Amino acid sequence: MKALVYHGIGQKHWEEKALPQIIEPTDAVVRIIKTTICGTDLHILKGDVPAVEKGRILGHEGIGIVESIGKSVRNINVGDKVIISCITVCGSCSYCKRQLYSHCNDGGWILGHKIDGTQAEQVRIPHADNSLHRLPEGINEEAALMLSDILPTGLEIGVINGKVQPGQTIALIGAGPVGLSALLASQFYSPAHIIMIDTDDNRLHVAQQFGANTIINPARQNVVETIKELTDGLGVDVAIECVGIPATFKICQDIITAGGYIANVGVHGKSVELHLEELWIKNITITTGLVNTSSTPMLLKSVQSGKISPEKLVTHRYPLSEIETAYEVFGNASQEKALKIVLTAE
Repeated sequence: MKALVYHGIGQKHWEEKALPQIIEPTDAVVRIIKTTICGTDLHILKGDVPAVEKGRILGHEGIGIVESIGKSVRNINVGDKVIISCITVCGSCSYCKRQLYSHCNDGGWILGHKIDGTQAEQVRIPHADNSLHRLPEGINEEAALMLSDILPTGLEIGVINGKVQPGQTIALIGAGPVGLSALLASQFYSPAHIIMIDTDDNRLHVAQQFGANTIINPARQNVVETIKELTDGLGVDVAIECVGIPATFKICQDIITAGGYIANVGVHGKSVELHLEELWIKNITITTGLVNTSSTPMLLKSVQSGKISPEKLVTHRYPLSEIETAYEVFGNASQEKALKIVLTAE
């Protein structure tokens, strides 16, 4: 089969690899229908995730058809169309019993990280019963693909960790795919005012279409002063960091109100400054996390009922064989006006 293989910092190639095989009785092999590229994949190529070894097939998002199953798989059948969760879940370890699936002793984020991933024609999925979600008939495949990672991430690590409540003023820093996913998910909780902060005017325009009440471009506006004006000098109740760089984490610290929540979603490749000399007296809470995907079944029902339409995040589509071109487009997202890119197997 063909797959996108990591060969070191800045190096990847679409090449021949052996077909995946059932190794454990709880495994399934899935033929990819659609996959996509995540910002985390770009972090891997920058060298921010050193655990990824040369020769690894990248990718941790996808939908597909189950080709084969191990003898212990009970809830998934050959021929099922499924969402591949970015988090692999054994379901029985101490972390899984606490719903901390991202820290599963025999799983967590391993696809495209510690084992071969989904940017390929086929992929092996460990613990298939807990790590695949059967798709209902008629559901939009592109919407379903957004449930592999970014929508659960925005909801769980941004909105739920940030304790978003009705009537609050919240700010999202970073209008990329995860930031926009958090924007969509935040509306489940009816905040009174949603502020989106980004230097990309196109993404800010999209954020307005998705429900942001106010947009701020730090390249032209003073973020702190603008938010003080909007909040009578108090600051925002929740700041959700969706980029993963020191500057955006500092913005969160600068705009949070007393008793507020800073929810970090972005993947950080460098250390950041924590200004405890200013924050210690403000009774704030800072949360971090890797998505557990415990919300995926609920989000799937919400998509099925039409309450949320994450397929709106898709801006570009390519055949899977053109994945290297797709990476170039995604890596130049601002110029290309790219959000999520769908790669479809021929």
